[in-house]
Amino acid sequence: MPETPELSFVIPCHNEEGNLLALITAIRETVEPLKLSYEVVITDDCSQDRTWELLKHLAAGDPRIRAQRFAFNCGQSAAQWAGMQAARGRVIVTLDADLQNDPRDLPKLLAALEKFDCACGSRVAARRQSDGFIKAASSRIANGVRNVLSGEKISDAGCCYRAFKRECIANLKFFKGMHRFMPTLFKIEGFTVTEIPIAANHRHAGRSHYGIWNRLFATFYDLLAVRWMKKRMFRCQIAERIN
Repeated sequence: MPETPELSFVIPCHNEEGNLLALITAIRETVEPLKLSYEVVITDDCSQDRTWELLKHLAAGDPRIRAQRFAFNCGQSAAQWAGMQAARGRVIVTLDADLQNDPRDLPKLLAALEKFDCACGSRVAARRQSDGFIKAASSRIANGVRNVLSGEKISDAGCCYRAFKRECIANLKFFKGMHRFMPTLFKIEGFTVTEIPIAANHRHAGRSHYGIWNRLFATFYDLLAVRWMKKRMFRCQIAERIN
């Protein structure tokens, strides 16, 4: 039986052959000084480039790298969820494969877990200096609409760089688009969530899979579903048991 790692990096990817080697190198350089055991679980969302061939090569050279590939394209939420289900670590760290999420921010997220169950990265401060007007405006509008409809105060719901205790996902039910609403879903389950300022790097290689449409409109139905769950779901707690 493999030893349980302290950290599981869960990474969805699609056509990211130009980023994977640099990503694995950055994770290794960040984690090894921390003296923490870790694994990297990467789910290939049926890429059309050489992503899968590269993943097989990387996994053959490092037993900490675990890879799986979808038979057909299923989307970011499905790839992230499949990775979380396969992860064995006590703490799960989700991040994108394009190096816009900087592994060097990891210590800040882990430190926050001493007081909270989940630490979410927020790129708001960093993006004020780097993003163009259209991208920054669409992000602000999308986050504002999500917060109004969901009753949240998350400043950067689109950021998937998060660290959380694995028990946070124990009772979650998968749905398309859920990766955008993980902080709210954790709160519904009674877990504590905080936001930590992080860097906002430019994509290392390849093309972005998101545009204005994704930020403003594509999540609307998912948002209504989450709003419904917040109002209708409840938690129960067993006080005592006999036998």
